[in-house]
Amino acid sequence: MRHAFPTLFVSHGAPTFALEPGLAGASLMALGAELPRPRAIVVVSPHWTTRGGVGVTASEAPATLHDFGGFPPALYQLGYPAPGLPAMAEEIRRLLSAAGWSSLADPRRGLDHGAWVPLLHLVPTADVPVLQVSLPMPLDPLGAWQLGRALRPLREAGVLLVGSGSLTHNLYEFRAARAPVEGYVERFARWTAHALQAADLDALLDYRNRAPEAERAHPTEEHILPLFVALGAAGEHYALRVLEGGVQHGVLAMDHYLFCPSTVPSAQDMLHAAIPS
Repeated sequence: MRHAFPTLFVSHGAPTFALEPGLAGASLMALGAELPRPRAIVVVSPHWTTRGGVGVTASEAPATLHDFGGFPPALYQLGYPAPGLPAMAEEIRRLLSAAGWSSLADPRRGLDHGAWVPLLHLVPTADVPVLQVSLPMPLDPLGAWQLGRALRPLREAGVLLVGSGSLTHNLYEFRAARAPVEGYVERFARWTAHALQAADLDALLDYRNRAPEAERAHPTEEHILPLFVALGAAGEHYALRVLEGGVQHGVLAMDHYLFCPSTVPSAQDMLHAAIPS
């Protein structure tokens, strides 16, 4: 019997998350070992934004993009050689078109660090096809939720949809690796987890006004928007699992959220429902 896959929001932190997994990386590794093998993984990352429509990667072998600078040389030696799946890119574009979104297949675009860095921990074997869907700009939380809703049928097709961003993302306050945690980071994380547990969509969409110190947690919104994509794809009824990730650099909350189908209380129950590739 085929079950709908959960959707996942991951906090990908700084690029050095690839080399320093910590608690957040261990949580993803444990989850990857627990979930059944998906047909493909589709990632929405704030590091690919487009105007005039939604981009969809369509490469058979997407490159690993080192889209950052000033980090240790070892980071630039890392690769994530997951295959692509061009046929699925067309499936995604059909779903987007049916929901009123214009789209463009991009056969040259590789995987940015918002995709491959967390996937290093979630699927270290890099043997599951990976595609990316861009964030079309301008975009607000409601628009991101609607984008996720358009992609919702992928879950029934054996696809793991991942919104990759950051639970908090104020780089103006970026600290040393072992800096004390700023109090607003913990307050914002608690509020978000509570609102997600309560499935309070109105509050979540209005987080800018209702969450504590939201503008400090997110001076700009691009790193929180993938959460709303994952939430929209999850549907109105879900069971939430919070995967603790701690806080990096004093200001980057690294928790992840797994949205399981409400008919499947947890991902553990999916272990015997593996979907063939």
